[in-house]
Amino acid sequence: MNNAFKTAVLLGFLGGLFMAVGAAFGGTSGLALGLLIGLVFCGGTYWFSDKLAIASARAKPVSRDEDPALYAIVEDLARRADVPMPRVFVSPEQQPNAFATGRNPANAVVCVTQGIRELLPPDELKGVLAHEMAHVKHRDILIGSVAAAVAMGITFLARMLMWGAMFGGEEDNNPFGIIGLLAMVILAPLAAGLIQMAISRSREYDADEGGARMLGDGEPLARALEKIDVYAKKIPMVRVSPAQENAYIINPFQAPPPGNGRGGRGGRGGARPQKSFGNYFRTHPPTEDRVARLRAMTF
Repeated sequence: MNNAFKTAVLLGFLGGLFMAVGAAFGGTSGLALGLLIGLVFCGGTYWFSDKLAIASARAKPVSRDEDPALYAIVEDLARRADVPMPRVFVSPEQQPNAFATGRNPANAVVCVTQGIRELLPPDELKGVLAHEMAHVKHRDILIGSVAAAVAMGITFLARMLMWGAMFGGEEDNNPFGIIGLLAMVILAPLAAGLIQMAISRSREYDADEGGARMLGDGEPLARALEKIDVYAKKIPMVRVSPAQENAYIINPFQAPPPGNGRGGRGGRGGARPQKSFGNYFRTHPPTEDRVARLRAMTF
């Protein structure tokens, strides 16, 4: 199933949910209102995913004259990937990290933090940017944003159903029953979140492989991931929205390692990845697994 079809399915599913809830509580009028809300929600997700990510990172565009080395790397990778040259942004965040965003290759953005510019040598930075260009080439930037929107939409609808049950009148008018509503409120957002995180993990593995094949070598990206993961546990993201977590190459909201005396913004990625049930609640695969896969690749 290609990513364009996956995106259409997710958007259609989300729109259908809005219509179903509207119909359940408002009949034909509610159905129309649900359709309108669904169209606005899905349309906003499609058109503004790049703007939201850039604003969250407080990133600024850079030109060839302002950062010729960075611009040259991205330009070379765009040629290798056979995609249009994306816009290049730099975020002032000191945590080393990077992301790509945009609804399609013609509207793509590649963003790196100031921290990663200072940390990585050119070959490792190129490995990271090859990973991001693989996201662009595979057109899977949008599907991550849509999956996040679906998860948020399902959570919103589940709460709306609960409010409707509490304040909407007699239980006989409730098409789901109180037990069904409670199950939906609890389980629907959990299921949506698990689906979103599974999509995010799969995208990262695919982009790692795609970036390594773009360069004909997985070692630069492997070394870069090891370094970024270490620093992501030490340097917090200051103002980035947690809603953008899955966009980054490494989870930017990891807790510092135990015993160092510092607090942190624990994220779903966790500080010490382990092969356990908890991995299902991660937006990113364990870094050591990604590194092992890259080093096991043959070209």
